[in-house]
Formats: sequence, C-alpha cells, structure tokens
Amino acid sequence: MTMDDLIAKQMRVGRQENPHCDSVSFDRDCANAFQHYVNETLAFAVKRGGFMYGTVSEEGKVEVNFIYELPQQGTEEILMLLRDSDEEKIVDAIAAGLGMRRVGFIFNQTIMHDKKDYTLSNREVLQAAELHAESELKEWVTAVVKLEVNEDGGADVHFEAFQMSDMCIRLFKEGWFETEIREDVDPKLSIMKKDVVVGSKDVKEVDNDFFLVVIKILDHLVCFTSQSFLPSLVIAFVCLFFDIVFFICALILDWLLSCFL
Repeated sequence: MTMDDLIAKQMRVGRQENPHCDSVSFDRDCANAFQHYVNETLAFAVKRGGFMYGTVSEEGKVEVNFIYELPQQGTEEILMLLRDSDEEKIVDAIAAGLGMRRVGFIFNQTIMHDKKDYTLSNREVLQAAELHAESELKEWVTAVVKLEVNEDGGADVHFEAFQMSDMCIRLFKEGWFETEIREDVDPKLSIMKKDVVVGSKDVKEVDNDFFLVVIKILDHLVCFTSQSFLPSLVIAFVCLFFDIVFFICALILDWLLSCFL
C-alpha cells in the first residue's frame, strides 16, 4: 500500500450534521431587492450572484444586511465572477465602517434547474467551496435563490441556505477536486482526482449533497438610527476618502518617476 493509498483511506466523506452557523437572517429589503431583480429583470434565465455582508454573533448567528453584486457574466449553467480586488477592498472598508463584514455568497439558479434532480451542481459546489475557503470564516453561508412550482401550478421564489462541509473545504484546499469539468459528467456528482471513502466504498465520484450542511433561514429588518448609523457612515466615507487619496498619490508618483527616468 502506497502513501497515497493511506491518505485516501483517511479521506472519508460523510454527511456533516451540524453547521458552524446556527442560522442566517436576511434583511427583508435586501433579500427582496436581489430576488426581484433575478425574477423580474432576468426572469431566472441566467445566473446572478453577490457577496453578502452583515454580522456574525458569538453564538454563530449570521445576519445579512446588504448584498454587493460584483462585475460578472452569467449564463444558464455558469456564473463567471469578474473580480476587482481594489473595488472589493473599498466595499469591505465601507462595510467595516458600518460594523459589518463579508459573511457569505448568494446566487440564483435558473428555471431549467427545476427539472433536475440535484440541489447544487458540481460547478456550483466548486465555486461555493472556493469562496468559502478564501473567506477563512467558519460561519460562511452559501445562499441559493430558485423558482419552484407550487401546488396551484404557479411559481414561488424560494431561498435556501447551506454551509459547505468541513471535509468539502479540506478537499478543496488540498486540491482533491477535479476543477476541469467534462461535459459528459453528471452535474450532481463532484469528481475527485483520487479515491475517497464514501460509506464502505472507494470512489472518485461523490454526490454533491454529501458536501452540503443545511442552515435555517430567518428574516429581519435593518433599522438605522441617527445615533448608530451616522458615526459609522462618517468613518466609512473617511476610509474611502483616504483610499482614493492614496490611489491618486500613487498615480502622480508613478507619473513623476516616468518623467525623470
């Protein structure tokens, strides 16, 4: 038995019963704005996503107060994030000034997903695992907005929230996932580069549901008062002002250096 075989035997994939996040609560206006856009404007025809910002309590309760929809391109199956690190730093600074931080990622599934028999596709699992691993926040939340047919034949907008399991994040960080997804692969299966143990079997194909830990969803309404909101807002804009000043100074310095060299 090789060393790789021994390591694979330790990679046992099972369902994680308890999330690190006790619950996630969405500000009603924030959640409604996002679902209204993907429903009324995009008609759930293409994917759309954004980073969720809010707070995390000592008990692991996450509150989402606003969503930052970064530059992106969405299709029926793929959501490509066109990330701008400078812009994200500005958003993070404003959030920090308001006493908030990045707490998760939200995206919608298209109307075609209602005809499929899985919760998240392998592409969605990979993207969720990547963003969760990047955050280093154990309470990180992945939220999904979808359109579901009700008993009367109509369509209802439905929110679901998950955490990616600890084993999922470990496998992603250690490079076990096949990141190039072939067209012939079943979307409900994530492909591993080496065998992992599921039940009593050594397999390279893992049902995506093994990586999902369900979180209960609540809602709330953010109510800023002048006493709590204005000082934080002032701090946020001061931080933003200095970021802009430093950026302009750097541009001027580069221009001066180019003139003399």
